[in-house]
Amino acid sequence: IKMSLQLMQNKQVGNLNPGQEALVESIKEDAGRLLKITGELLNMAQVESGIIQMNLIPSDAAEIVDRAVSANRSAAEQKQIIFNMDVPGNLPKVLADNEKTSWVLTNLLSNAIRYSYDNSTIYIAVRDENKKIRFSVRDTGQGIPPQYVDKVFERYFRIPGTKKEGTGLGLSISKEFMEAQGGQIEVASEFGAGSTFSFVLNAWPGNKINILSV
Repeated sequence: IKMSLQLMQNKQVGNLNPGQEALVESIKEDAGRLLKITGELLNMAQVESGIIQMNLIPSDAAEIVDRAVSANRSAAEQKQIIFNMDVPGNLPKVLADNEKTSWVLTNLLSNAIRYSYDNSTIYIAVRDENKKIRFSVRDTGQGIPPQYVDKVFERYFRIPGTKKEGTGLGLSISKEFMEAQGGQIEVASEFGAGSTFSFVLNAWPGNKINILSV
């Protein structure tokens, strides 16, 4: 479907009128939404099987951030949201599964964009905390009502009354992926002022280690 849409938008095969362009954009958004839901369901199937395949290797935190930012740049631009990145250059490597950690950070950024106001800023930071590496995503959106803060990592949970789209699986999967790597994920939120989601993983000790498969 996505390949066909790209061909339709290629002017070499003909020009679309404004109405057709709007329809193609709508189909593209729906295809992206379906792809995300399918990915979440496949990840949840892995979680429910009790066997989460992990490939823990010394990883560059900046590369993980860049990958997640690139995946969300288009969505941020649509709302004129700016990413403010604070990633020191002297950070130690993080012991992580690159693919799954990037997925978690991408999900956190996607959520931050969804709940942020237009023309706002999302703050991304990475910190070295005593042999741990902390990734954090802070927005200045509407925040989470206090009675629901402890529930956001529960499977299928969605804040009652929210009009935002979602399956209620992303944060639950993120929690499973972090814990399978020996890490943890948490949230701090002030209703009406925004939220900060962060996860912590072990720093690579710098000596010889066995590459782990969990």
